[in-house]
Amino acid sequence: MFDISRKKDAIQALVIFLMFCIPVLLSWNSKTQLGAIIESGSLKMVTRNSPSTYFIEKGEPAGFEYDLAKAYAEHLGIKLELVLPESFSGIFSTMKARNGHIAGAMLTVTDDREKAFEFSAPFLTTTAAVVYRTTKGVKAPKDLNDLVAKDKTILVLANSSHAELLARLQTTHPTLKWKESSEHSAVELLEKLHNKEIDYTVVDSITFDAQKSFFPGLQKAFDLNEPQDLAWILNPHSDRSLKSSVDRFMALESTQKLIKKLKKKYFNRFNPLNFYDTASFKEDMEERFPKIEQYFYMAEQETDIDWQLLAAIAYQESHWNPDAVSPTGVKGIMMLTNDAASEVGVTDRTDPQQSIIGGAHYLVSVMNKIPERIKQPDHTWFALAGYNIGYGHLEDARVLTSRAGLNPDKWDDVKQHLPLLTKERYFNTVRYGYARGYEPVHYVSNIRKYMKLLSWEVQVRQAKRQSEEADMNPDHPSWDDTTVVEDILPTL
Repeated sequence: MFDISRKKDAIQALVIFLMFCIPVLLSWNSKTQLGAIIESGSLKMVTRNSPSTYFIEKGEPAGFEYDLAKAYAEHLGIKLELVLPESFSGIFSTMKARNGHIAGAMLTVTDDREKAFEFSAPFLTTTAAVVYRTTKGVKAPKDLNDLVAKDKTILVLANSSHAELLARLQTTHPTLKWKESSEHSAVELLEKLHNKEIDYTVVDSITFDAQKSFFPGLQKAFDLNEPQDLAWILNPHSDRSLKSSVDRFMALESTQKLIKKLKKKYFNRFNPLNFYDTASFKEDMEERFPKIEQYFYMAEQETDIDWQLLAAIAYQESHWNPDAVSPTGVKGIMMLTNDAASEVGVTDRTDPQQSIIGGAHYLVSVMNKIPERIKQPDHTWFALAGYNIGYGHLEDARVLTSRAGLNPDKWDDVKQHLPLLTKERYFNTVRYGYARGYEPVHYVSNIRKYMKLLSWEVQVRQAKRQSEEADMNPDHPSWDDTTVVEDILPTL
């Protein structure tokens, strides 16, 4: 009887123990991959510091994939945490080591990658574009046979989908040859092509379209493949909860609208600093400028900044259009951001008077950041560069200039180093990382041209006015201002 009683007690104890353990076990088993991520409070995204993924612009994080991933993290109610490997191939090793939840860096869905990872629903498509530099007397390649026949130097990114594609194409074109680089970015390949250091490169068409305005003369010859999907990669997981969540997020109508907005913002952005249309300038001088001219004089009185400099900046920014709005949200004649407008007390950025006077005061604040030892006109050129790209990136370029043994207080020296902020081996060594370093160089250059053209137009206008007021003199030559302005262009 005693043994039977002890056995009953043991069984009861075991039952009670199991009653407590089973809920705990069920709870432990029910925690999904997505649930664990949400519980941790952050989504880890593996990406690269590059123009199409993630970079710092005017002190704020930006980039197509950064903005999209940030929206997804906000959708989950958690923060976004970035993991930045040192190389493109490091994206895949970082994910294999499970040090990230998702990876996004304009990654093409390929058969080789699908063997190791899962892909999210795609958000964009692109093609592998063969890019060349137009050269007088040299015909553009029409197909892959031209590349093989001409035996030209083709350089592509190592470990890229383009290298994989060329390897597959080599099975049908055995004489196809190319080189791979792990030291360059897509932008650097375009620069090498522009400088005639290589004959061809292969880049994503979406990347080329976003960057081509900085490299006049580069053209897309043809595509090597049909449109391919771009997506995030994820590590395979038994419950697939993260993948399902990402795919549902991509399918949302609000996400599709966001993707269109981000595509326009980052990839359909043509460089406004490249066009210099004298006829358009003259037309705007006659139709738009008289309506806002007085506000530039008022701004000069308040800030002591030359009104012609302010007018040239305004034309570069908006073509003197008070209703101008960029994809990034800056607006008005001086194209002020919300933060800049708040800083100088502008309540309506589309009001010409507020925009012009506020823009002048904001330029003063930027000028005050430039060391006093830097003399004019370099002080102004530095201020304009800072106005365009942000003071932090300008300082990075000055650091690079100093490292090169040149004068960081001379614009002619610094403008040579601003474009280096697009190159990984340089921007990785400075504080603020990647920047569109070509933009401030074009920006300052064009403003200086607009200043000269504006100055000449003012002289022409004054001379015409004096001529009208003076007695008519049949021996006095007539003013043909179109011819005069066009004649001066080569000297600008």
